[in-house]
Amino acid sequence: MLTISRELVDKVVAHARADHPDEACGVIAGPVGSDRPERFVQMENAERSPTFYRFDSLEQLRVWREMDDRDEVPVVIYHSHTATEAYPSRTDISYASEPDAHYVLVSTAFDEPQFRSFRILDGVVTEEEVKIVEVYG
Repeated sequence: MLTISRELVDKVVAHARADHPDEACGVIAGPVGSDRPERFVQMENAERSPTFYRFDSLEQLRVWREMDDRDEVPVVIYHSHTATEAYPSRTDISYASEPDAHYVLVSTAFDEPQFRSFRILDGVVTEEEVKIVEVYG
């Protein structure tokens, strides 16, 4: 289960809406050894595409180094779908390289955005419950 603050959900959804019709992407970092998403990191979709996303390799290197320096890990890796439901595509599955991350997808294809979370390990997709909290307990 992904437990995430309302503030972070709102930031992910706002980013997805702002970048629409292109897919938005980014990470939410958290402390090593914790499963708590804390630091929102909006990234640029290097593809600038409505059907595909890719982190810019230099930006990704900088963000991952910054997480290392801060003793953080990518707790959430998120991106949006602009014309389809919030479910990982074959490409999303093939690019999933962080076995401990929650892969969040937001769909902006509907009046009310869909916000869903998945675990992706060795090509197997498992949807998980999302618990949205006002503050972490």
